Amino acid sequence: MKLRDAIALIRPTKMIADRPSVWADLGCGSGLFTHALATMLHKSSTIYAVDQNPSLASDVTHDTVHITVLKADFEKEDLPFNNLDGILMANALHYVKDKRPFIGRLKNLLKKNGLLLVVEYDSDKAVEKWVPYPLSYESLQQLFHGEGYSDIQKLHEHPSVYGNGNLYSSLILP
Repeated sequence: MKLRDAIALIRPTKMIADRPSVWADLGCGSGLFTHALATMLHKSSTIYAVDQNPSLASDVTHDTVHITVLKADFEKEDLPFNNLDGILMANALHYVKDKRPFIGRLKNLLKKNGLLLVVEYDSDKAVEKWVPYPLSYESLQQLFHGEGYSDIQKLHEHPSVYGNGNLYSSLILP
């Protein structure tokens, strides 16, 4: 996927922030979606890019958005931030086996009205190693509604290069 495709996939119908904000990209990998998110944030915003094995260059700036790279297991380790305006998880939630307690941890990292931006495969069928605990959009809705989130919006879809369904993006609000 190219940067322009990632931007199109996660772009909400309105801008995410009209002021500097602080986000985390959990499971950032190469940073493709980190940079896509950076194009949507206000100048002087910060993104914490977190991954067990990040391949993103450490501490970079995309335009005027500062990206701090942290090597950590976002599922198991305590993270050195809270009070976030938003969390992005692009192709990362499907690695979390016990999603309900994990979502509780996410709530503790967010401000009261913090946003979650999720990209996942629209399937509940596991693909060994790459998608061990998948989450279709329907399953995502049930999961987050069950955890007290009231507004779950499907933003966009994009064909999967692996041929087993589409990727979807969802904006989740408290």
